[in-house]
Amino acid sequence: MTSLDAVTGWVASYRAAWESNDPDDIGGLFAEDAAYFTEPWAKPWLGRDEIVKCWLQRKDNPGSTTFEWHPVIVTDELAVVAARTVYTELAQIFHNMWVLRLDTNGQARQFTEWWMQQPPSDAARETP
Repeated sequence: MTSLDAVTGWVASYRAAWESNDPDDIGGLFAEDAAYFTEPWAKPWLGRDEIVKCWLQRKDNPGSTTFEWHPVIVTDELAVVAARTVYTELAQIFHNMWVLRLDTNGQARQFTEWWMQQPPSDAARETP
């Protein structure tokens, strides 16, 4: 069941996995049969093992980002999260929309990302 507390905990764990790139941290986020869509129409990464493998192939360096988020909507079935990621070394800013469906264990059974890169001229003005 999805709740604000469950979503908050999941996002905190996602952020920790993002920083650690530890396979156990990544795997712990997802149900055994989860689907991770890196873009709404992309072929999903299916199952925990594939999600961990693909994540590590595209991993970010620890400490290379800042991240802010807030819930847009949370129901029993799903959560929609808006977020902003700054890649500090690259002066890139991404705005994200996530759709998250959690199981009763607080693991994602489905996770879909929408991400949009802010134009470089705007990003340069905002990067800390």
